[in-house]
Amino acid sequence: MTIDQNGDLTVQGRSLRALPKVSLHDHLDGGVRIGTILELAEEAGVTAPAPDAKGLRRWFDQQCGTGSLPQYLKTFDLVTSVLQTERALTRVAREFVADLAADGVVYGEVRWAPEQHLTGGLSLDAAVQAVQAGIEQGEDDADAAGRSIRVGQILSAMRQEGRAREIAELAVRFRERGVVAFDIAGPEDGFPASRHRDAFDYLASEFMPVTVHAGEAAGPGSIRSALIDGRAVRLGHGVRIAEDLQIIEREGDDVQVQFGDLARWVRDREIPLELSPSSNLQTGAIAPWGDEFADHPFDLLYQLGFSVTVNTDNRTMSGTSLTRELALLVDAFDYDLDDLEEFQFNAASAAFLPVEEREELVEMIGEGFER
Repeated sequence: MTIDQNGDLTVQGRSLRALPKVSLHDHLDGGVRIGTILELAEEAGVTAPAPDAKGLRRWFDQQCGTGSLPQYLKTFDLVTSVLQTERALTRVAREFVADLAADGVVYGEVRWAPEQHLTGGLSLDAAVQAVQAGIEQGEDDADAAGRSIRVGQILSAMRQEGRAREIAELAVRFRERGVVAFDIAGPEDGFPASRHRDAFDYLASEFMPVTVHAGEAAGPGSIRSALIDGRAVRLGHGVRIAEDLQIIEREGDDVQVQFGDLARWVRDREIPLELSPSSNLQTGAIAPWGDEFADHPFDLLYQLGFSVTVNTDNRTMSGTSLTRELALLVDAFDYDLDDLEEFQFNAASAAFLPVEEREELVEMIGEGFER
């Protein structure tokens, strides 16, 4: 990996930023620009932890570097406090799309929890409409600049609260108006998908796709509940599926592994893992394997044939982008363009789109990497 004359990271002579990418796990309130947070905080009368962008960036780095998911999640209190109006939601959604497009993303899914944006008087429906307006403005802006991008909404219910059925009905209500799937988010440990079985039963009856945060702050039991109780067709993170793998023998680069029933099911059914390497390191999700980026079991899962995808989770909290995550993986595991293309193919195939559009997306990625 090198840096070209424009300052872009390159692999085999190709700019990582220019390569077509698919982003499946990216939180709206986790991707707000630092400057926008400060401006919206001033407008809303919210006191920010630092008065300027540099200071706020340091605050996020400190808060998110503890190795604790609950501590990591506390940073969202600041961001959600300034996203309580239609104008604010529309602005950040528009900027969200612009930032993805600038990073070479051609298809993205933005997840967020409408129930956390109602203190300013918005209804759930109005909040979803405000975000959709910003997404469409961002898509139009990108088209005008010659960057084609499409973004769908994933509505998240907070797993520690009791509104999952209500948010599930909201997702179904807006399925033809920008919403592509349902999710549960928030503190995972102690709040399994089984707590919201009623919502998942309803979603299944409506054939609404589901992804569930699982295998991040809790282990295989949480993943099992996501699959059985939640009928998840993708796993939000899912990194701790590696706990259901027993390494029998390791000789150089060759590893002999015994699969548990859960890991074999996830691998054989090609259930996509929405892995977010930097975030997984920050939240302690990879603690069983180490505390360095190269300790992430991403490569083990990839080599064993799991459907791995690369994501950012929260670009602001982690100070990252999809380009940066790919660069870190290249540096840690010596991946080449073929590997990076495979990750994008996996993500495109897992997108919450009709099969014909997924096939078009796969073709677009293939052509982009070929160029």
